Amino acid sequence: MSSSSSDPTSAPSAEPDRAEPGGAGAEQRPLRILIGCDTFAPDINGAARFAERLAAGLVQRGHDVHVSAPNQAYRRTPARTEVIEGEPMTLHRLPSVRWLPHDWIRFVWPWRSKHYAREVLDRVQPDVVHIQSHIIIGRGLARIAHERGIPVIATNHVMAENILDHTLLPKVVAEPILRVAWSDAKRTFERTRAITTPTRRAADFLERTVAVEGVIPVSCGIDRSQYQPVIGPREKNRIIFVGRLTAEKQVEVILKAMTRLDPALDVSFDIVGGGDQRKQLEHLSTQLGLGDRVTFHGRTTDEELRALLSRASVFTIASIAELQSIATMEAMASALPVVAADAVALPHLVHDGENGYLFEPGNDAELAARLTDVLTADQAEYERMQQASLDGVAIHDINRTLDTFEALYRDEPLPE
Repeated sequence: MSSSSSDPTSAPSAEPDRAEPGGAGAEQRPLRILIGCDTFAPDINGAARFAERLAAGLVQRGHDVHVSAPNQAYRRTPARTEVIEGEPMTLHRLPSVRWLPHDWIRFVWPWRSKHYAREVLDRVQPDVVHIQSHIIIGRGLARIAHERGIPVIATNHVMAENILDHTLLPKVVAEPILRVAWSDAKRTFERTRAITTPTRRAADFLERTVAVEGVIPVSCGIDRSQYQPVIGPREKNRIIFVGRLTAEKQVEVILKAMTRLDPALDVSFDIVGGGDQRKQLEHLSTQLGLGDRVTFHGRTTDEELRALLSRASVFTIASIAELQSIATMEAMASALPVVAADAVALPHLVHDGENGYLFEPGNDAELAARLTDVLTADQAEYERMQQASLDGVAIHDINRTLDTFEALYRDEPLPE
């Protein structure tokens, strides 16, 4: 991902020919779309990456895209053009503060969200608002846009575990607060035209948790052409994990599983990503005697990530809180078999015995056994799993995702 900014005077001054969603000739005319995010570039996480790719894809299709997101400081920044995923769009950065228990989360004061929503909506005058979170920025935008008769689409990327992991409150206190938060989420969702989430399992979870109906599964989508699949055996057995190093990712389960692998397999482990758990995981790696076989790469460029995926033997994810997992899709697009926890939406991507294996969450012994199945497979079986990953990720092409959201914005029938 590349991101740069410039003074808005450098952006094209001509306004697009705007259309009412669903109006006559709407398919040929661009929309002005306001995307509201509680996390966006330069943050690195699944929700931010999805919002960035969505915004860039919509720009490529000719739409006038604006994004309302936290600033990297508690100060007001004028609307300006930023280049995200290679595409220029208008960013409205709102004053934000750092959430100290976390290494990167910043948030807008909740009691200011409606005020900022009014300001941004006054400036943008969008045809449609697409919120990526019901928590703060999206909450304010949904309420004010609804008051003004502007259609709102909501996408949910939130799991309870993700919230509880970053609070200092004891569980006995956090859970009642969480129930109140979900009740507030319901009030936000009731102001929307449509609610989406990345998978059918995630949609079922949201419908059960918030008591809403008709949640639409829409894949986050990836551009498969950006990856470098290599069908065939690898020179060395390498496991790879990509993602934030936070508690719900349970990377420690993978480290423990490595100690159970046959030393003759000579397995190494590449960990890509940063997070508040990195120091603990580095210490655990040393404690387990894995220091010389585990590499913590931290945050990498897209080019470095693609190279690491292309040389890996298997992608492993032990997370218990994935509503989809863009990282798993990237691994599949790189022709990697996947060994994943049988939790939430991961079984939507990993079909046991086809493009890899599932294991009981937290069970490092079972994970070790499934990794062994992949790493000891003969060439024909290994290549069959590789091809199954490539075939399985085809339905998650970003163009399908963009088609669906354009239809939702215009209030048209959804594509097949």
